[in-house]
Amino acid sequence: MKNDATTQTPESLLKTAVDKTEDVKGQFKTGLGAIKGNEKQKFVVPDTRMITGSLDIDTSTATKYPQANRWDYAVEYDKETFFIEVHPGSTSEIPTIIAKLAWLKQWLKEKAPEINALKPKNKQPYHWVYTRKFAILPNSKYARELAQKHLTPVKQWNYSSL
Repeated sequence: MKNDATTQTPESLLKTAVDKTEDVKGQFKTGLGAIKGNEKQKFVVPDTRMITGSLDIDTSTATKYPQANRWDYAVEYDKETFFIEVHPGSTSEIPTIIAKLAWLKQWLKEKAPEINALKPKNKQPYHWVYTRKFAILPNSKYARELAQKHLTPVKQWNYSSL
């Protein structure tokens, strides 16, 4: 088959990294294909063609780490990979979110270094997109705890506001 530059999709660094990562090998999806159902509406980008791929980390690693607090997704936009957790936004969920973030960082370091290397250099790589209502007061101890982890809950993951 002939390679035509006008129809060729952009190269995905995330796909290459996923294929080198035993825990998630073969689980890469183009675009937002790995994002579940209506959660795709939570992603806002200036150019959808720049989303070259995604990975459902949670589902892909569930069998291997069934008791772990697994992070949801990796999404590649403009050759940078961001890690997004879609989760309820109440104070009772903060310990779970923090445990998920700790698990993700350890997993990336120990099991997925190729994926870890794709994190953006000048933007925050970890994001919590809350579902339902948001109930964490801005000046509360919970907000401070999240700020220490560099995690700000948002209603949508909007690349333009990173």
